[in-house]
Amino acid sequence: VLFLGVHSVALAAPGTRERLRERLGPGPWRGLYALVSLVGFVLLVHGYGVARQEPAVLYTPPFWMRHVTHLLMLPVFPLVFAAYLPGRIKAALEHPMLVGTMIWAVAHLLANGTLADVLLFGGFLAWAVADRRSFTRRPPQVMKTAPPSRRNDWIAIALGLLVYVVFGAWLHALLIGVPAFTPGG
Repeated sequence: VLFLGVHSVALAAPGTRERLRERLGPGPWRGLYALVSLVGFVLLVHGYGVARQEPAVLYTPPFWMRHVTHLLMLPVFPLVFAAYLPGRIKAALEHPMLVGTMIWAVAHLLANGTLADVLLFGGFLAWAVADRRSFTRRPPQVMKTAPPSRRNDWIAIALGLLVYVVFGAWLHALLIGVPAFTPGG
């Protein structure tokens, strides 16, 4: 609630974000936003870890679905980078990070079937869809990004695939407690 809540201020209460930014100033607003986001993220990861200790299984995906998840995850990190490195990808998708979030959520719902998984990944999926749809009803936000360039697409893809490999091979197990790439899976 805390993590998605702070990311939904513009979605739930249009204009509130801008009023808070004006009242606090851009620097303090960004600091508060980052702090609340970080605290929310830490609580989210911790709570998910605790919930996984006594899982309530809703469905059991077939083993091969992990391969589908790995395949679906390939564009996720490049899409996150494309949000900040504008090029053709950003122009075509408008909000590549939200598209990446939707793919990430669907991919994880396909491979994980506990109540905690459905709440976490289903919640992110619902939020990303709602946020994406809301862009037609609210003024565009100016985001600090690199200057637009076709080269940015290649940079986003290269960095994204590098992060995909590092995260899948090492960081997922370290941070989430579950190896993403397991022998035979």
